[in-house]
Amino acid sequence: MAGAWGLRAGPWTSSQAPWNASFGGAGPGSGPLSGPWYSSHKTQLFGVLLSAASNFLISVSLNIQKCAHLRLVCRAEPKPCYRSKLWCCGIALLGLAELGSFTAYALAPIALVAPLGSISVLGSAFISVFFLKKTMKTADILGGTLTITGIYLLVTFAPNVPQELTARQVQNYLVSWPFLVYSILEILIFCILLYFYKRKAVKHIMVLLMMVALLASLTVIAVKAVSSMIALSVKGKMQLTYSIFYIMSVLMATSCAFQIKFLNQAMHLYEATAVVPINFVFFTTSAIISGVIFYREFQSAALLSVFMFLFGCLLSFLGVIIIARNKKEEHLQIPFIDCGHIPGENLTGKIQPDSHCSCYGTLNKEDDLVKSQS
Repeated sequence: MAGAWGLRAGPWTSSQAPWNASFGGAGPGSGPLSGPWYSSHKTQLFGVLLSAASNFLISVSLNIQKCAHLRLVCRAEPKPCYRSKLWCCGIALLGLAELGSFTAYALAPIALVAPLGSISVLGSAFISVFFLKKTMKTADILGGTLTITGIYLLVTFAPNVPQELTARQVQNYLVSWPFLVYSILEILIFCILLYFYKRKAVKHIMVLLMMVALLASLTVIAVKAVSSMIALSVKGKMQLTYSIFYIMSVLMATSCAFQIKFLNQAMHLYEATAVVPINFVFFTTSAIISGVIFYREFQSAALLSVFMFLFGCLLSFLGVIIIARNKKEEHLQIPFIDCGHIPGENLTGKIQPDSHCSCYGTLNKEDDLVKSQS
């Protein structure tokens, strides 16, 4: 078997040094993470780790906020959520996580950062099992395995493109004919969906989440442009003086605001077990398409790499769907109010008249009612 793979027993020779060094091996004077591969992928690898950590932190922050809400509901005297230290801690972690995700778009391709949102779903399942002591089911194990396998394929076969985007490059991408055609098609589809949403009052989950996905494609394009220009400005290559920076900032804020509006309505009308997997699939697909068209991320990728990347996306989609479908909605159990504890005056009389009384089943006159209460 060793001979079939071209391996021979014997002393190590210096001719093997370039092979080891090219894969980050222990070549002469090189560490475990040195070599050409690490040098060319260092920025992208840091972006992947930052995105993964940010998505996991998002799941932690959401669980902290949920715990704070449950504690506030169970209190005898409820108070606003913003007065809870636990809830404020969750919001602070969420802001830190979103800042990390924003930075990750400047360091790694959109096609790689967007699918890593599955880590937040995987993190929520991990927290519910190991910290909230919920039962781990076979579907959780299967979904987690598929998600992790998909993430591995995504990271391995993701496109390796330069991530330093100048304002001039963003301007050229913005007026390129592929993006113009893509923008026209996206506007037409969005207008059709908005017509059914507004005029026909069609609030189907697919209509709402398709509008969210179309807006999300513009959001990720703007986020990557803004974050990349800020990163270059921090390094000393000022990009904030270009008008395209502020145009992209307005586009990012506007599309994100409307995206949140439609997503909140979907969460209000439908269960989270249906919204989360569909939104993840739609958002990831639209983000990858926008990255391919606007930033040309797969322009020089091999066919095998593209196929394995798409296969990794498919595995991540299936994993998230299985995990989300396996979760049941948790409803708060709010007890009925005891009549003896109704705020105000105490009730001393009978709630209903005696069944053996002659007035049972009839309405008393108003003067008799006042006389009996006095």
